[in-house]
Amino acid sequence: MLTIIGCGNVTRNDDAVGVIVVQRLGQFLQENPYQNVRAFDCGTAGMEVMFQARGSKQLIIVDACSTGSQPGTIFKVPGSELEALPEPSYSLHDFRWDHALYSGKKIFQEDFPQDVTVYLIEAENLDFGLELSSTVEFAAEQVLQMLQDLIKHNYSFN
Repeated sequence: MLTIIGCGNVTRNDDAVGVIVVQRLGQFLQENPYQNVRAFDCGTAGMEVMFQARGSKQLIIVDACSTGSQPGTIFKVPGSELEALPEPSYSLHDFRWDHALYSGKKIFQEDFPQDVTVYLIEAENLDFGLELSSTVEFAAEQVLQMLQDLIKHNYSFN
């Protein structure tokens, strides 16, 4: 089973890119159903990422990043490089997808994907708003195409 999860805040312009990519992928999958492929919009809910990933063999996460790189840059990173031990907190709002990768492996063990890839797209605009910048929109389409190609070449069409 391949699970693809989009993360981000849809009210912060380019931060929404992961959610938008997975919503578009969901439309593709609805029109072209593939066996053992599912896509979820998890927004900013790290705990949701952990539970949706459970039972998958392969996990892909798509999100925005802000590293100071050229806006629209696409980073493809092994999940093991990004998983992080959660800081002690009383709020689930502080539990992010990187914490979900760490915690999911500890809690679910063999029932959590070991094959994890994260696509990060460098944001240009993280102000309040509902539109992707043109550079991030272009990168979103590239990542969407990469994911569609991966699915077409590695999974059975129903």
